[in-house]
Amino acid sequence: MAVIHHTTLKPTKLELLTSWLPSRPWYVGGAGEPELAKAGGFRLDDPQGEVGIEFMVVTDTSGPHPTSYLVPLTYRGAPLDGAEHALVGTMEHGVLGRRWAYDGCHDPVLVAQLLALIEGRVQAQDQNTSDTPDREVTRSSIGDGPAPTDFTTPADDQEGTELSASRGATLRLHRVLRPAPDNAALLPPEATGHVAGSWHMPDGTRARGLFVVVHSGPHA
Repeated sequence: MAVIHHTTLKPTKLELLTSWLPSRPWYVGGAGEPELAKAGGFRLDDPQGEVGIEFMVVTDTSGPHPTSYLVPLTYRGAPLDGAEHALVGTMEHGVLGRRWAYDGCHDPVLVAQLLALIEGRVQAQDQNTSDTPDREVTRSSIGDGPAPTDFTTPADDQEGTELSASRGATLRLHRVLRPAPDNAALLPPEATGHVAGSWHMPDGTRARGLFVVVHSGPHA
């Protein structure tokens, strides 16, 4: 299990994201600087123990209505070859030293562990406490046989982030999070897998919605 160090980060994750988020095609804020607050998320473990994997939810309150974003991040002790386009920034970690933070949708370690989560082979971990499962994160994988495993990076960033696999399958990450209506089915009928979770709203309530959806393509 990954050990979560409660220590200093310079700059902080929110400071990195404040400058990075407006550069994303799925960012829906205005021309001004976002005002970000941590709203939720979870972690996954790297089996090799080398890469930190975190799915952060941050809420921007700079506009007339708060907007929550899903930001998967990986933290590495050295640059990831070929991923310069996905670099969010570097931080000085009080215990681990220099860390390179990447948009995790473009990091093969995060993608592999996300697929393992969808299939139930690993469990989501609490964002702030070591060795503690996050029971609020749900997942499913349905259909004939296992989910595709050959999703490739780099990912396609448009309204969300989408990765493609063989036979037309897609893995779509919802970047702008939308709470599901009460008693509504979370999973679209054509989906074959999902990850869902909850996050804090600025008014103190909790929202719940889809983070990730798998769509299988037509059979060959």
